[in-house]
This record gives sequence, C-alpha cells and structure tokens, in this order.
Amino acid sequence: MLFNTLTFAEFFLVFYCLYLILNHKWQNWLLLGASYLFYGLWDWRFLSLLLITTTLDYCCGHLIPRVRGVTQKKLLLALSIAVNLTILGFFKYFHFFTESMQVFLSACGLAVSLPSLQLVLPVGISFYTFKSMTYTIDTYRGRVMSSASFFEYALFVAFFPQILAGPIERASNMLPQIIKHRNISIENFFLGCYQLFWGLFLKMFAADNLARLADGIFAAPQPYTGPGSLIATYAFTVQIFCDFAGYSFMSQGLASCMGFTTMDNFRFPYFVTNPQDFWRNWHISLSTWLRDYLYIPLGGNKKGERRTYINLMVTMLLGGLWHGAAWTFVLWGAYHGMLLCIQRFFRTSNDQKRFPKGIMAQSFGKTISWFACLNAVSLGWLVFRVPTIKQALDMMQAICTTWSYEIIWKYRGQGFGLLMFSTPVLIMQLIQYRKNDLLAVYKANTLLKACIYVLMFYMLILWGVQGGEEFIYFRF
Repeated sequence: MLFNTLTFAEFFLVFYCLYLILNHKWQNWLLLGASYLFYGLWDWRFLSLLLITTTLDYCCGHLIPRVRGVTQKKLLLALSIAVNLTILGFFKYFHFFTESMQVFLSACGLAVSLPSLQLVLPVGISFYTFKSMTYTIDTYRGRVMSSASFFEYALFVAFFPQILAGPIERASNMLPQIIKHRNISIENFFLGCYQLFWGLFLKMFAADNLARLADGIFAAPQPYTGPGSLIATYAFTVQIFCDFAGYSFMSQGLASCMGFTTMDNFRFPYFVTNPQDFWRNWHISLSTWLRDYLYIPLGGNKKGERRTYINLMVTMLLGGLWHGAAWTFVLWGAYHGMLLCIQRFFRTSNDQKRFPKGIMAQSFGKTISWFACLNAVSLGWLVFRVPTIKQALDMMQAICTTWSYEIIWKYRGQGFGLLMFSTPVLIMQLIQYRKNDLLAVYKANTLLKACIYVLMFYMLILWGVQGGEEFIYFRF
C-alpha cells in the first residue's frame, strides 16, 4: 500500500478508529499487527527477513549489558553488524558485485563465469536494517537501555509509517514512546493532518508531475541538448526533494496522529550556502546515522587533516553505495565527499571576517554561495538520476555546448511546466525558511492558513497525479 492511495486511506481509517478506543497495551499489539500486515502486503516472503533482523538485534541488544567481559560484548555487537550487513549486501549488492567482477576479469583477459541470481530487492530493507542496528550499537555504547519486551522492540523495527522509506529513527527516541502511554490529543491530530496534507501535496502535485517532465527528457534518444538537459536536471532536483520529503512528512503526520513525536527528515536543503549545511538539511536521519555510526568511529576530524579528508570520502562513498547498487551512486557519493573536502580545505577563506562589513556585500556573498551550492547539488542529482556515467557526461557536455534560440523555443513547454510545479513548493519552503520553522504555515493566522489550504487543495484536485505513483526511495 502507498500512502498516496485510497486503499491506504481506507486501511488507516479502520486502523485509527480501533486505535482510539484501545488502551496502551492493545494499541501496541494493534500497531504491530497492522505493521506486519502493511509490510506483508508488499511481499509476505520478506516478513521472514524482517523477523530475522528483529530477533537477532533484540537478542544481541538484550545480552550485551548482561555479559561481563568486554570481548563478549564486542562479539555480540560484531555478530549483529555482520549478519545485518550480510543480508543487506546479499539482496542489494550481489548482482552488482558479481557483474562488476565479471567485467574486471574480462578486461584482464580471464574468461570466468560467475554465478548470477535474479534477486528481488526487499522493499525498505536499507531503512529497517540501519534502524535496527542503532539499537544494538547504542546498547553497546550504553546510550539506550535494552528493551524488556521483544514485542515492543518488534514494533520499533516494523512501525509501518517508517518501515518502507524511513526516517531511520533512533531506538533512544522511539522505544520510550512505545513503552510509555502516549498522548493522543486533538492538537496532535490536527498537526498530523497538516503534515499528511503537505506531504501529499509535495508528492502528488509537484513530484509526480515533475517526474513525467524529467523522465521524458532523460529517456529521449540522443543527441542531448543544453536546454533539455538543464530542465531535466532542475526538474529532478525539485522532484526528488518533493518525493522523499513528501513521504517523510506523511510518515511524520501518521505518527503524530497516533501520539508519536518523530524526527524531521528534511528542512531547507535548497536554501543553504555550502555542502555541509546541505547534508544537515537533507535526509537528516541518514546523514546523522552516517556521522554517528561511521564518520565519528573512523576518527572524524580528531586525527589530523589528511585523515579527516579520508574519513569524509569513505563516509560519502558508502553513503552513495547505500542508495543503490550502481556505479552512478558510487560516483555521486564520491562527488559529495569531494565537495565536503573542498569546503573544509577553504573553510578559512569563507570566514565572515574576510568579507566587507556592509550588509549588501554580505548579502551578495551569500547569494553567490547559495547559487553555487544549488547548482553543485543539482549537478550531483544528474549523476544520481541517469543509468550510466556516460549519459551523465553526455548531458553535462550538452549543457555546456548545445544551445540555440530554436532549441530554447522547442523546450518552452517543459520550462513552463518546471516553473508551474516548482514555484508553489519554493514559495512554501521560503516561508518556512524565513521563519526557520517547518510548521510556519500551520501556525499562521486563521485567514492566511485557510487561503493557503484552499489553494493547495484545488491545485491537488486540478493537477495532482492520481493512481498512487511509487516513491523514489522505495527502490533503495
């Protein structure tokens, strides 16, 4: 079931009516059953993998504080990490690595036939695996108490608003809310409805329409043109934000209706002025996961400048590979690692003391930095989107060389579509950014809020894509 379908609306309505009349204990049982039903409807066979991950990490997390020796604790932690990553690697990367090895051996003149399996990627496996691993790691670090109940932990892992595409919530935040009584208030319900509505608008009005525009250009035969390639790049830049942020806001809204408080996964990623701030605002649950469980354990920035650059590159390379089994994702991760390294290298030259004190000079500098950062990120999205590195290079070359008045006129319709479906989102994001509050519209005065809601509703009715288009991150 997809959040943007009537089937899910019916499912959630029946579930929520039951949820409201049950006490805390039976709410958890209902949530666990609904979560397994929700996930099993995608493919019931993959429930076994979910249960293996849940059981393994619960047992390891339960035993870690109870064994005495440090060696035994490390072995339990290593067991949890090794099994989780083996399952994830087998289903997600087996074909990628065997195919890459086959190409490498052929290039070396070795005709070796490696086994090939047509594996189906279990939906949500990247998200719930990382989510479950936080429990074992944080238990080992002493940052979270081991859960007394297997069923409460199972609910944490399988919680249906988050299981398919996150956020990658921490056990330290979710488990206490599962264990304790939750406050289901009318205010939480209205907040959840707003988050659901905003997420649906991002997905159905902006992302799905921009997807049709971008896909048509990306799939078009060569030769590529500058205007077409640039429009496709910007369209996908807005599309992927609206698609993934839309899912995250809907997830957050569903949780709010049930009395849960979950983390923000997106803030204002396209209003920042440097790559580091981009990752502080984009897919926050993954970027903080990579920081806390990979970058810092590698040494972070505490072991000298050269080691810091290596740690940044390794973290972002693995972050790129997390997104998918393709060299384009590896290149995308390396590209963002390079941007972070460049920013760190030139960080002293960006010190405010080096710029003139005037307001206009500071504003101009920030504008230039914002424009450069936005286009650097968009260039990365081009690599992320295309199936091959060659296509990315061809489209980049076209952006730099293939321009004429006739070509620009040819793409006038796509350019108008890009503006039409991007502008409302950018205006809303600008309002939120100026207030530094994702709920700025929700907190606005009644008249303004009513006007915005009505306008968004009619835009959804008139131009929203019906039928339940899949979310991009379901593929990862």
